[in-house]
Amino acid sequence: MKKYGDTHRFYTINEDFRKPFARDRDRVIHCASFRRLEYKTQVFLNIEGDYFRTRLTHTIEVSQIARAIASNCALDENLSEVIALSHDLGHTPFGHSGGDELDRILKDSGFKNGFEHNFQSFRVVTNLEKRYKKFNGLNLTFATLEGILKHSKPYFKPFFSPKIIEDFSLDLEPRDEAKIVDLSDEIAYISHDIDDGIKQGLISFDILEGNKIVKEIIKNIIKEGIKKDDKIFRYRFSSALISFLITNIIKNYKENNKIKYDEEVALNLSKLKQILFKNLYRHEEIKRKMFFGKLCIRNLFNDFMNDKEILPKELREKIALGYKHHRIVSDYIASMTDRYAIKLYKELHIG
Repeated sequence: MKKYGDTHRFYTINEDFRKPFARDRDRVIHCASFRRLEYKTQVFLNIEGDYFRTRLTHTIEVSQIARAIASNCALDENLSEVIALSHDLGHTPFGHSGGDELDRILKDSGFKNGFEHNFQSFRVVTNLEKRYKKFNGLNLTFATLEGILKHSKPYFKPFFSPKIIEDFSLDLEPRDEAKIVDLSDEIAYISHDIDDGIKQGLISFDILEGNKIVKEIIKNIIKEGIKKDDKIFRYRFSSALISFLITNIIKNYKENNKIKYDEEVALNLSKLKQILFKNLYRHEEIKRKMFFGKLCIRNLFNDFMNDKEILPKELREKIALGYKHHRIVSDYIASMTDRYAIKLYKELHIG
């Protein structure tokens, strides 16, 4: 059985000009799951317009932020980058709502392991992607796999096999490069969700300004001579917010050798996320669109479980070989883009 890590390379170290984590990065970028991120929802459905962030643009932003932090903390930029590029490979269509719905469906159907997108990302790069004849997965290094598995808390999941628990020492903290990705993910989604939400008219700076961090950043932008109703105001805000949070992490690392915000920033950032949850993520317009996404996923799951003959041939063959039917269906749905899931739902239910 193939062990974790890059154990089956076709080139010797001297023949491959790349460093190990750079090679991992290239393998991730060229895989099918990475390309599908272009048409997977972040917050706003991909079909709503070409401005809003998708899983792919979000992933690129996380990667850029992670590299900046790692570089300024004298850590491995390539390792942080590849973990960032891989961290959302397992996401379903329709954002977190889609993943939550798939998890609910599996558990309601008696499959207690459910669905968890971080572990799904690990499964994508170790099993579901097929790039080599003799084994599955992308053949990534152990450190990259560990970072994908442990970049966000809680590290331990009750459905993990004893082998995964032992191999990846889930009782121990991950490398700093993985911790960087966790905070970079947070910085990226907060900043771009504010930008997208204001662009769509679902939230305003007047609401956000009750937060201390936002208030201070807005005050500094106004000092530049830019007014709130200027088109570039929200661009300047996103840039300033990202810069502020990155700078705080770097400062804390240099002073305390820990990847984190200081206590005041962490507290105020938590309060800002609460404002976004109340006023943006639970906005009726978003909830209606996500309701439709969940409807697609639930119906597709039931369709494929009730009649496996409508599954693609290669998936029917796997089931015939003894692979678990529900997991094959779950993996198939998780791999779909928004537009493909909608197309398939309409094909099967509307005609």
